[in-house]
Amino acid sequence: MILFDAEIIAFTAVAAALAVTPGADTMLVIKNSLRNGKQAGWATTIGVLGGTLFHALISALGISLVIAQSEWLFHLVKMTGAAYLVWLGIQTLRTIPHRAEVSSDHQRLTLRNSLAEGLITNLLNPKVAIFYIAFLPQFISPGDPVLAKSILLACIHNILSLVWLGGLATAIGSGRNFIQQPSVQQWLSRLSGIILIGLGVRLALESR
Repeated sequence: MILFDAEIIAFTAVAAALAVTPGADTMLVIKNSLRNGKQAGWATTIGVLGGTLFHALISALGISLVIAQSEWLFHLVKMTGAAYLVWLGIQTLRTIPHRAEVSSDHQRLTLRNSLAEGLITNLLNPKVAIFYIAFLPQFISPGDPVLAKSILLACIHNILSLVWLGGLATAIGSGRNFIQQPSVQQWLSRLSGIILIGLGVRLALESR
C-alpha cells in the first residue's frame, strides 16, 4: 500500500470538507469552549476523535454492517443519539448563567465530562457508522490490508478534525474576556441550547 496513493489523497479532500461541515460535534466544542474555556473545548474534541476512531474500527471489522442492515437497531441508536442531543440542549438552557453565577464552579463542566460529551455524541450518531461502512470501502483497493488502511484513513480524518475543532476551541477560549460578560454568556447559552435541541430533532426525523 502506497502511503499517499490517489485514493488517500481523494479521501483527504472529502474528509476535509466533512470536518468543517457544522454539526453536533462542532456545536458541542463551541458550547464547551464558550462556557468552560479552551481546555474543555479540547477535551470535547478528543472525545469526538475517539468516537470517530471507534466507528472506523468497527466498520473495518464488519460490526457496523449490522447497524446498517438492521432497521430497528439503526432506529434505536438514532433515537438514543437524538434524545441525548435534546437533553444536552435542555441542560444548557436550564443552566444559563446569571450575573452572579457566571464564574461559579458548579456551572463549569469538568474536563472529564467534556470529553464524555464529545465521545457519547459521536458514538450515538448512526450516520457516522453508516458513513464509514459505505464511504471507506470506496478508498480501499483489492489487496489492501483493510484494517490497517481503515485506521490510516480514520487517522487522516481525525487529524483534519483536530485542526478544525481544536482551532475553534483555541480561538473561542482566547476570546473569553468578551465572551464572559454575563449578557453575552446568557445569549450564547440560549443559542447553544436551541441549536443542540434542533440538531437532536433533525437527527430523529432524518431517514437513512
